Amino acid sequence: MYFEFSLGRTLLSVGLCSAVFLQTVLTADVVVDWDIGYITVNRDGYNTRRAIGVNGELPIPPIKATIGDTMYLNVHNSLDKSTSIHAHGLFQRDNSFMDGPAMVTQCGIPPGESHTYIYKLEQTGTFWIHGHDHHQNSDGLRTPLVVYDREHPPYEYTDDILFSVEDWYLEEFEEREKQTLDPSLPFPPPHGYGFGLIDGYNGNDTKPLYFEPGNTYRLRFVNMGALTTFQFTLPGHRMRVVEIDGVYTEPTEVDGLNIAPAQRYSVLIDAQKNTQFNYQYNITMYAEFLPHKQGLSPRVYMGDVIYDKSAPLKTIRSDAGWSHFRFADDITLASLDGEPAMPVDRNLEFTIGNNVYSTGQHLDHFNNITYAQPLVPTLYTALTMGKLAMDERVYGPQTHAVVLNHMEVVEITIHNPNTMPHPLHLHGHVFQVVEYGLAKAFFPIPDAFKDIPTVRYTGSCPSKRDTMLIPSMHYIKIRLRADNPGVWIFHCHLDIHHAMGMAMTFVEAPDVLQRTQRVPPRMVEFCRKLGFPVEGNAAGNSALDFTGLPTPPTIVARSPASTGRALTGRD
Repeated sequence: MYFEFSLGRTLLSVGLCSAVFLQTVLTADVVVDWDIGYITVNRDGYNTRRAIGVNGELPIPPIKATIGDTMYLNVHNSLDKSTSIHAHGLFQRDNSFMDGPAMVTQCGIPPGESHTYIYKLEQTGTFWIHGHDHHQNSDGLRTPLVVYDREHPPYEYTDDILFSVEDWYLEEFEEREKQTLDPSLPFPPPHGYGFGLIDGYNGNDTKPLYFEPGNTYRLRFVNMGALTTFQFTLPGHRMRVVEIDGVYTEPTEVDGLNIAPAQRYSVLIDAQKNTQFNYQYNITMYAEFLPHKQGLSPRVYMGDVIYDKSAPLKTIRSDAGWSHFRFADDITLASLDGEPAMPVDRNLEFTIGNNVYSTGQHLDHFNNITYAQPLVPTLYTALTMGKLAMDERVYGPQTHAVVLNHMEVVEITIHNPNTMPHPLHLHGHVFQVVEYGLAKAFFPIPDAFKDIPTVRYTGSCPSKRDTMLIPSMHYIKIRLRADNPGVWIFHCHLDIHHAMGMAMTFVEAPDVLQRTQRVPPRMVEFCRKLGFPVEGNAAGNSALDFTGLPTPPTIVARSPASTGRALTGRD
């Protein structure tokens, strides 16, 4: 009974011809056709390798729409393994089965099969769309999604400019995953230094910006990378943050941005009043846990800001280094909607890290539970287990499911007692950022980190976002309201750390979910074709019978890699 589509089967089974017809009848519909397949590319200017593209192309063209539109993403899988698509940052209200992460809200689309994702675009801002099965995001299956305001945006600007940034590696993700997870190989694997891509191409070929005196420009940034942070500066220009992760903020003046994987920013930049000089912007790709290596880490890319092609370039130095630069900081930003910090109904606390397990592998965890996919998509378990769906145990020992009650406000504290920062992304929500400080740890904190202060948001309306970078040796506190029944994964957006198990699941209001949502029959059929059960607990059985589910590994020791090296692969 839970595998019927409440919006009607005809709409779900939209094919290419039907989609084009809808496009002409309903002008608010946006139709995108993707044939996902392997292609051979040279994206960094040095290395040719197999990648995943769309319609024989890479980079994948950005998708642009307007709030209130409905987007139909027609996907055909021409790969030799399953695939799925996640619209990163979209809430998917009443639509959680379209969220995309494999074995969380669906089984992957089998090879040779097609599926239409239907997105109700109820948010405005900067988002992106990427693969969420087999970590195909890392191999190229990613592109920006911009949802424009239908009316005038809250800020005035002359032009809207999109920058997408990403890292790119010599090996396919499957090879880098093997280097990390194969217990017969040395751990950690060798350091690797990827290349930076800007708008899909080698960062050395980055485009110039053409500014007109007196104008104001909105620059949007999307970090679609798998591992590295990108820093943006434009010396000599006034820059104000006005959006993070699809949420408008009060304008906050900064000198630069540090954009972690999966994060998005919009800034307003005021052009100079005359054409006397041209300028340069800087996009630097770095990871603080990678050793410095000239020309490789960090990688610095420069682009021109042209006022007059005949004008000289004005170079602006910061003789004191970066110490006086103001970079955007979540805790100092304020959400434009004016929502105050929410009163808390329940507190949850987690520690993230890396352990050595009985399999011989070094795996990541939340509270010592390393994530592993169930045999039944967690959403299907929530829909088919009746009253038992409120019991966290039915979701299995390694999905690390936490059941949230409808409309409760939860404060989540996450400790990162490691020397690697982690960008954690929550599906289905944005959360308020209310506090950070020195992480709690069960081992000595390095002296360099002992003076980390506790900083609390003291304004009237904390910033909101869906991806928060937890710095090394820090904790953060975030708050969210459980107002979106569904199953939402919470995971590190360093793709290799997700593959190593740094993920958990929030099962939100399963009692409400059972009354309000139905899974499309075709999505259920995908599970059957891939050999997965479609109902029952995490193993596809009744109650707490987990026969057939792999036995979780046991902890042997805390991994020294928790306080050390990156897991990136070779150059």
